[in-house]
Parts: sequence; C-alpha cells; structure tokens
Amino acid sequence: QVQLVESGGGLVQPGGSLRLSCAASGRTLRLSIGAMGWFRQAPGKEREFVSVITWETGTTYYIDSVKGRFTISRDNAKNTMTLQMNSLKSEDTAVYYCAAARAGVYYSRVPSAYAYWGQGTQVAVSS
Repeated sequence: QVQLVESGGGLVQPGGSLRLSCAASGRTLRLSIGAMGWFRQAPGKEREFVSVITWETGTTYYIDSVKGRFTISRDNAKNTMTLQMNSLKSEDTAVYYCAAARAGVYYSRVPSAYAYWGQGTQVAVSS
C-alpha cells in the first residue's frame, strides 16, 4: 500500500507561482510505483490530467495548456514529487491531486490507471 500526501496549494494572483509537493510512503514503495502524476478538478468539471513523471527514468509529460509553465520533478531518495507552477492563470484554478500508478504503468492520462491518490490541495488563481 502507498500513501500520498499533498501540500503547497493556496491563493495566488494571475502570473504568480506556486509549488505543490507530494510525499509518498509505504512499506514496498520502491517496488510499487511506475509513475507519479498530477491531476486537477475544477468545480463542475471532470478530473483532468496535468502531468506525469516516470519513477525510474524521470521522463515527463504535460498537457499542452501547462507546457512551458509547469515543471514536474521527483526525488527518489526522499520519495517526493513536486509541481512547480509559474505564470498561473485563472483557468488553472482547481483542486490538484497527486496520484501514483503501480509498477508497469509508466505513462497514462487516464485517472483509472492510477491506483493511489492523495487527498487533494486547492489552488486558486484570482486577482
């Protein structure tokens, strides 16, 4: 079993920055994860893929709307993942969820591919 805890959300003005973190824990963590990703869900909308990073190689993928603004990274030694969000826009407002996929799943935009989820952290971009 893997547990995920997010932190770092908040209120920021358009053009500002936030850094989200996700801490993973579990007895078989290193054998259990193929990739970790970020999803977001705005009110009245479906959960949306944002970015993913493969746990072993660090290969990254982003949705087009955040390319060049968001950067995903991970620290295998500390079992943490971060999402640096710059040049934030009002449309980035959502609850952001950290997710982990089991070993053997290295890239997916589909929420059902991820076995473990954090509780979510609110990001609000407003003037």
